[in-house]
Amino acid sequence: MENISEKPIEKLERLGTDGLKNEDLIALMLRKGYAGKNGVEFSAQICLKYPEKKIFELSFQELSRLKGIGKVNAAALLAGFEFARRLLEKSRRYQICSPRDALGQVHEIRDKHKEHFIVLYVNARNELVTKECVSIGILDASLVHPREVFAPAIKARASGVIFAHNHPSGNTSPSDDDRKLTKRLVDAGKLLGIEVLDHLVVTEDDFYSFKEEKAL
Repeated sequence: MENISEKPIEKLERLGTDGLKNEDLIALMLRKGYAGKNGVEFSAQICLKYPEKKIFELSFQELSRLKGIGKVNAAALLAGFEFARRLLEKSRRYQICSPRDALGQVHEIRDKHKEHFIVLYVNARNELVTKECVSIGILDASLVHPREVFAPAIKARASGVIFAHNHPSGNTSPSDDDRKLTKRLVDAGKLLGIEVLDHLVVTEDDFYSFKEEKAL
């Protein structure tokens, strides 16, 4: 049975982190409440007003303006959230070791009626760091510019990129424009020191890999 007068740090000592409610965890990060409310009451009020996902989306300015938080506590909360996010992101990174691994990350475009150009950004261990949809529409060099392709790679410090786009026609054979665009992006990647690892042309039922076909 829960002891309602028990402080969060006492509950932590007795039950471990798994036994703490969200308001207990936030109370431990904030360490205190404000006049008229203790830390747990204050934290419960925050959890009631901002559901779990919403509180993660609050900016430093929004958090620091909340009564009883201020800049110091806002910084502590954001630091805790960011640390948890980074650990979670690291533990969930997906390693791409083959064209089929990459295919699993672009399934959402396989049945689209317009061409979508997706870029997968990977680190030196071929782990997926992030992905971006760079273009929607008819694929040509004017719509897919190296700047839009490689800017996220530089920001994410990716060492390699994998391209994928769909052919609504159902034909996986690369067009002349596909080949020209791929060469242009490969050349741009070499200048930036970012390797183009593959380019997939996908349809609902099949795919073509530039790497497998030695077309890079």
